[in-house]
Amino acid sequence: MDNDFTSQAFFEEKYVSAEDPWYFATSSYEQNRYDIIVAALGDRRFQRAFEPGCSIGVLTERLAPLCDELEAMDISPTAAARARERCRSLPNVRIRQGALPDQMPEGTFDLIVFSEIGYYFDSPTVSSLSRELVSRLRDGGIFLASHWSGVSREHVIRADELHEILAATALEPVSSGRYEGFRLDCWRRV
Repeated sequence: MDNDFTSQAFFEEKYVSAEDPWYFATSSYEQNRYDIIVAALGDRRFQRAFEPGCSIGVLTERLAPLCDELEAMDISPTAAARARERCRSLPNVRIRQGALPDQMPEGTFDLIVFSEIGYYFDSPTVSSLSRELVSRLRDGGIFLASHWSGVSREHVIRADELHEILAATALEPVSSGRYEGFRLDCWRRV
């Protein structure tokens, strides 16, 4: 297996070897995390959202009813294909294969969901990437980050360090929580 934990080859091998390598569709932990993410967004309707690192589209499917348009992306062609299949009946969802930061969809967003992806990057990359993402967030837009707080040899930084870097961008805190196994923070662009 490729040891570059941010490479397409690394993630593609994961999805070729297992249909759902992180059990996003079946884990009660993940289902609880998705419930908390959706609850954190409240009853707001989003015009255009972006979810990088969408995996097989389980969270994408949960976000779709909140959005007029939802752009999702995964580095793995196999994961993106599975996400497209999962979300095929959702006309407001567009899923593409691509990687941050170079293949972001054009335009701006009023919601960015940065979930289970940030800790694959080193601190300088997260800092640069967060500035790029925030620059694409409309005034009043929401940036939600949610990451597992455990330790993995595949993760370059831990969730707390990652969220502190994200918090240093020009965003206003909306909510923050530590839950069993993960951290979630929501910010608003002002």
